[in-house]
Amino acid sequence: MKYDLEDRTAKFAEAVIGVVGKIVVSPVNKRIIEQLVGSSGSIGANYNEANEGESKKDFYHKIQIAKKEIKETQHWLRLLAAANPELREVVRGLWAEVHELLLIFSKILSSRKNEN
Repeated sequence: MKYDLEDRTAKFAEAVIGVVGKIVVSPVNKRIIEQLVGSSGSIGANYNEANEGESKKDFYHKIQIAKKEIKETQHWLRLLAAANPELREVVRGLWAEVHELLLIFSKILSSRKNEN
């Protein structure tokens, strides 16, 4: 089976959209939703850009940006759970997936050090 990180990052963003699409929009939730959808979608967008990078340096730069988006997504997931306690279990599942993505992207970046 071929491992497809592009598909995995897209499915993660789709899962986030599915969850936030069911939330009652309040001023607090509106801000969290906008930020969360943006950062979760940026993970895959930056990974896709990395794969089209013009050099190894460009590739690793885009991977670093994707990793920053992962960390931002973790932040917004935490706030989503705080603002909507009834979603804690659902958010926990999203958190587990984004944590795995963090480990994967961290490993990609650590492999750069082994290339030098």
